Amino acid sequence: MRVADFDYLLPDEKIAKYPPLERGSTRLLVLNRYSGLVEHSRYAALDAFLQPGDLLVLNNTRVIRARLFASRLTGAQIELMLLEKHEGEQSLVLYRGRVRKNDQLEAHGHKLLVIDLVDHGVARIKMLDGGVLADLFNNFGEVPIPPYLKREAEKVDLERYQTIFAALPGSVAAPTASLNMTEELLGRLRSKGVDVVSLTLHVGLGTFLPVRVDSFKEHVMHREFYTIPAESLEKIRQVKASFGRVVAVGTTVTRALEHAWDRFEKFSGADVLTGEADIFIYPGYQFRSIDVLLTNFHAPRSTVLMLAAAFAGADNLRNAYREALEEGYAFLSYGDSMLIFGK
Repeated sequence: MRVADFDYLLPDEKIAKYPPLERGSTRLLVLNRYSGLVEHSRYAALDAFLQPGDLLVLNNTRVIRARLFASRLTGAQIELMLLEKHEGEQSLVLYRGRVRKNDQLEAHGHKLLVIDLVDHGVARIKMLDGGVLADLFNNFGEVPIPPYLKREAEKVDLERYQTIFAALPGSVAAPTASLNMTEELLGRLRSKGVDVVSLTLHVGLGTFLPVRVDSFKEHVMHREFYTIPAESLEKIRQVKASFGRVVAVGTTVTRALEHAWDRFEKFSGADVLTGEADIFIYPGYQFRSIDVLLTNFHAPRSTVLMLAAAFAGADNLRNAYREALEEGYAFLSYGDSMLIFGK
C-alpha cells in the first residue's frame, strides 16, 4: 500500500464551507469495520449506537485566535500564524513575508522580536514588553479556520469552530469530530450509562497538510502535546479490563491514547500523563486503546484519513467514502461524521 492509494477526488461543492445552522444537525454514516456494512443516521442519534458501559473520550482543547498581522519597521506587512502549544512554550509562528533573526515587528501597539528562524517559514518570537504571546493573538488575532474553506474567518466561526466543552487553550485547529456535540446529546448518553471523560491534545496545522512523499516511511509526523488526567486514565483502564468499549471522539483523542498506551499500566498517582504525540497511524497498525471511532470525512492524502483507514480497513473506508459522496454527505471540518465500530 502506498500514500497515493489515499488520494481521491473531492469536488469543491462537497466541502462544507460553513457550519450547519444548528449545532448537532449533521448526518452520521455508521460503518461496521468487520462486515463493511453502512447505515445512514444523524449525529444527534449517536446515543442509539452506544451502550451502557461505554466510555466516551473527548478532547477539551480550545482553539486560539492564531492568525495575526504584524509589520516590520519598514512598514512591510507580515502574516503570523501562532503554532500549537507545547509544554511550557507557545512562541513558534509560521510567517508569510520576509523576516530575519533579530528583526523587530510591531502588532497592535506591541513590539515583537524575532529570536530565531528555526525552520523554513517558522520563527521563534517573543514580546519585548514581557507580555504573553498567546494573549496578544487571542486579543487581536483571527480564528484560524482551515485553508480549504477558501474564505476569511467570520463572526460565526468564533463560536462554531470551537467545541462546547473547549477549556484549555493551545490548538490552532479544532478537534472537528466533536464540533457537533451538544449538551443535550451528552445528557442522553450519560442517562444511557455511557461515561464521559476528557483529555487534552493541542491540535497543530500539520493536521491539514497532505502527505507529499510516496512512502509512509518517508513521512515525518508533526508533534502534538497532550495531557491525560489521572481520572481519565483510571476509567480507561477499568473499561478495558472489563472488556468494555472506549469510544474515541476524533483522531486527536486516538493519537493521544495510542501514543500513551505503553505507559498506561506503569503510570499512577494524581498527576497527568503528558507526551508529544508524533505517532503516524496507517493501515497495518494494530490499535490497542480504542474500540469505536467517531470522526469526520477527511481530506485526500491526509494523515487523519490514513488513521481512519487503519481502523476501518482501507477497502471499507474507500467504499464508505464513495457512498458518502454519492449520498451527498458534507466533507471536512464543518461537515458530516462517521461512526466506525466493530465490537
